[in-house]
Amino acid sequence: MTEPAYVSIAGEYAKKIRVGELPAGIQLPSYSEIATRYGVSDIVVRKAIELLQNQGLVNTIRRRGVFVTAQPNLVRVSPERQLESAESTFDGESKSAVEVERFTETIVATSDLADTFSVEPGAALSHVVTRASEDARPVSISDTFQPDGFSGIAEAKFLEETIADRLPTPSHAEWLRATPGDLVKTVHQKFTAADGRVVMVSDISYPRDRYESFVFRMVLDS
Repeated sequence: MTEPAYVSIAGEYAKKIRVGELPAGIQLPSYSEIATRYGVSDIVVRKAIELLQNQGLVNTIRRRGVFVTAQPNLVRVSPERQLESAESTFDGESKSAVEVERFTETIVATSDLADTFSVEPGAALSHVVTRASEDARPVSISDTFQPDGFSGIAEAKFLEETIADRLPTPSHAEWLRATPGDLVKTVHQKFTAADGRVVMVSDISYPRDRYESFVFRMVLDS
């Protein structure tokens, strides 16, 4: 899925804010200036600014403009990130080099996964593990499942995502080096098709202090 222009623009400004190139309190260029620079419409710029606001990076002051917030490191997981690769996501928020590893295998559906995807227990599913580390420090791990041979994200029209502090699964705890009993930030994603079929699910864990928590539902652009 191609990354929308507003996501790309927001990512560029987010990175500049995080590395200090755009310090707290500085005013961003006007909508028209950004639109001219990137060759896009004001609507695209408005969506990019909204994304930066949702991530806690900027504030809009009426009749004055858009300003970098005083605490730009308080980041929310945003729905637009489902249109990015993990490499793009972490590159946009980190000052350090981030390494991403992926492992793919075919597994048989457990009873819970069979219920989720409305398939028979034992049916083939694709399982992808994605692990990210920042300067050799683990910062993310995810398990993604979808029916084998299908591209769930291509069929998806809706995303439901729930973020909460929970105990990690053993494999996630091991990768994040979590102390037994410690909570981590967990993200459960469910992608559904227009007819209501679940086409992909993903469970992600981050260090507990990395993101704020909220739940949302959005329509995915196809």
